[in-house]
Order: sequence, then structure tokens, then C-alpha cells
Amino acid sequence: MSRVRTRPTRDDTRDRLFEAAARVFEEDGIGGASIEAIAAAAGFTRGAFYSNFKSKDELIIAMLEDHVEQSIRRNLDILAQHDNLDDFIAALKAMDRSKQDPLGRSPLLHMEMILFVARAEKRRPELAKRLRARRKLIADIVEATLKSNGRNDSLNPPWMASVVLALEDGFRLHRLIDPETTPADSFLRAITDLRRRTGLASG
Repeated sequence: MSRVRTRPTRDDTRDRLFEAAARVFEEDGIGGASIEAIAAAAGFTRGAFYSNFKSKDELIIAMLEDHVEQSIRRNLDILAQHDNLDDFIAALKAMDRSKQDPLGRSPLLHMEMILFVARAEKRRPELAKRLRARRKLIADIVEATLKSNGRNDSLNPPWMASVVLALEDGFRLHRLIDPETTPADSFLRAITDLRRRTGLASG
């Protein structure tokens, strides 16, 4: 009786390449990582890599895109369950980050990959597209909160979204540099303070 061999799906292959690339990047550095090493770490041939990505740069862009898509999807799922902003933030604090994508689990690698892409001017539009997607999600949450609180003032949701993302990126960097004085929940604590000062707090 012949055995039925189950081939990994395209999504499975990409996920394994993402995980392997993260490990190789952390060990060898992004610049020093070879396609052969990434493919081998994933248990694939070079051909399997090239059937999914044309280059290492394309892999990196795909990893950043996947990270943004997963982050947005995860936040929307939480928001669907907790339309109250206080509950939403509490759910974010309680989230199991070990189940996130490689970049969600490793803020340092995430920042290194962003800088790697940003160094080439022709690749920056790819980063800008993902930044705008994150910004739009936050702006939509701010706008929905204003409406639920019965407010319709001069507070600008897109600008508030830019402020929130700058806080998130800033605290991520501070925690990498000085974790002793930058608690893991610094960003969410800052958001709580910001909501109180802008009148976005519930109630």
C-alpha cells in the first residue's frame, strides 16, 4: 500500500521560511544571511525559496507585510469582542505574545528589518504603505471612540493615530535600550494617560 505524501501548502512554506529567516537574521545579521542558509533552516531547497520569493529583499518585505496584516487582524478581532476602549486596552495587555509572528515576538529584529528596507530609497514606498495601514486602523478606533462618547470636536483622528504610533515605536526602542526603566506595558500606560488628557477616556 503506497503512502500518501502530504506536501506543505504555499502558506505553510512561507510561514516556515519566515520563521527560519527570523532565526538566521538574528544569528547572522540581515546583511550576512544567505538564501541558502534560510532555505536550509526551513528544511527546504534553494529552489523552494525561489518558488516563493525572487530575492531576500522580497522575503523581508513579505515578512513586514505579514506582520502588519496579522497585527491589524488581531486588533480588529479584539476590537470586535471589546468595543469599550478600556476593555480593548486590557485585552491587549493580556494578549499572549508568544503566539505572534516572528517580528511580533522580536521587536529588535522588527526594527532592524525596517531600517534595512529604509536604507534603500526605492524600497521606502513599501514601508510607507504598511505604516499608512497601521495609521488608518488607529484613526478608525479613535473616530469610533469619539462617536461612542458623543463627541464631535476638533480632535483629528489621523493625527492622533500618528501620535499613537510614534509612542509605540518610541517605547519599543526605549525598552530595547533600557529595559530596567522602561516597563513592558509602558506604551499602553502612555495610551491610558493620553486618553485621559484628550477626553477619550470612557465614561
